[in-house]
This record gives sequence, C-alpha cells and structure tokens, in this order.
Amino acid sequence: MVGHFQEFEDEYLETMYEFHEHEPMGLVRTGDLATRLGVSPASATEMVQRLASRGLLEYIPYKGARLTQDGLVHGQKMKRRHRLAEVLLELLPYEGDAHETACRLEHAIDDDMEVALSRLVGPSATDPSGRPIPAPTGDIAQRLDASNEITSANLLTNGKTAVVAGMLLPTEVSAALSSQGFTLGCEVTRRGEQLVLNNGTAADLTPSLLRCIFVEFTEKSA
Repeated sequence: MVGHFQEFEDEYLETMYEFHEHEPMGLVRTGDLATRLGVSPASATEMVQRLASRGLLEYIPYKGARLTQDGLVHGQKMKRRHRLAEVLLELLPYEGDAHETACRLEHAIDDDMEVALSRLVGPSATDPSGRPIPAPTGDIAQRLDASNEITSANLLTNGKTAVVAGMLLPTEVSAALSSQGFTLGCEVTRRGEQLVLNNGTAADLTPSLLRCIFVEFTEKSA
C-alpha cells in the first residue's frame, strides 16, 4: 500500500509540474487540480495539504498551491520519466495505449533506467506528441556528464568513429546487420545515414534504427 500511495503523490507532483510548464510558479486551484486528476476537490485538498506539510508544495488556503523547489525537482523527474517511457514504447513499437502504459512505467523507472533512456533519446528530444522532454534533474545530469560517452548512433557526428555497445532492434534487423559484421564491439563510422565498418561494409539505416543502436565514442575520427 505504501508503494501505491507513493504513486498517488507522484501523480500529483507530476500534474503540478504540467501546470508549471504552462505558467511557471503560478498558483493552481485545488478544483483545477482535482479536475485534471479526476478526483474529488476534497481529495485533492487533502493531498495538497499533505504534500505541503512535507515541503513539496506551497499551499495558500482558498487561493491554490504551487511547487516548492523540492517539489519542482520531483515533478520534473516524474514528467521526464513519463515522456521517456512514451518514446521507448514508440520505438518498440507498442500497439496499446501508450499514455496509460507510460503512466504505469514511469513509477518503475529508477535512476539507472533513466540514464539508459536518456542515452537512447539524446539531450534535445521530444515525446511522440512533440512535447519537449524536461531536462534531467541535477543528479541525472551529473551522471550523464560523467558517463563513458555511450549514446545513440543517431547522435553520432558525421565522420566520427565509435564502437557498437548495444542494439535495441527487431530480430530480423539485428540478424541482417550481424550477418554483415555489425556486432557488439565492432567499430563503425557515421557517413550520412550509413554506418560503415573498417572493411568498407556499409549499412543504410533510418534515423529510427540509428536511434536504437548504442555506441561508445573512441579517440578515432575519420
């Protein structure tokens, strides 16, 4: 039950962050929050007061609430994880209700998974609806800056050489690339929409497929 209650708190802070995106630091009426979440005004008021007692919201009776700095960090983290989950579901591809599934997945994404998904989508990505993915919070940004330069091949600069570190591809695509020599640990160079092996073998790949190949930068460049 504790886990479920934590998810409720996460949903409130994430929704408050959505209001913050449209009007930074504006006051949100509990009635508007209740409508957005599909709960009663009384339930929304009770949760707002609870979150305010923990220093995550600033609550002004009869006027509304806004995120504190701690609440803003938490809400931003949850919204980022939700939109990262939607990108992942689009890449699979997933044929169910991506939004509802992402709502469940976001609570299961820990810091390690967020770092991995951040490498997958890159620093300036949008979700499938075209909405910007919030910037990583400071703790995640620090880990990404200190990482060993693993990123999506779609972000590999033209002419740059890297080592294939992972692939999240359909079985038939992965098998076809493997038969050409594109395997974990091989060196590839980005040439436009192609990845080229040292022996000159080239693979024409769409941006969506390049995005699903992880590479680790080397000191070489062509």
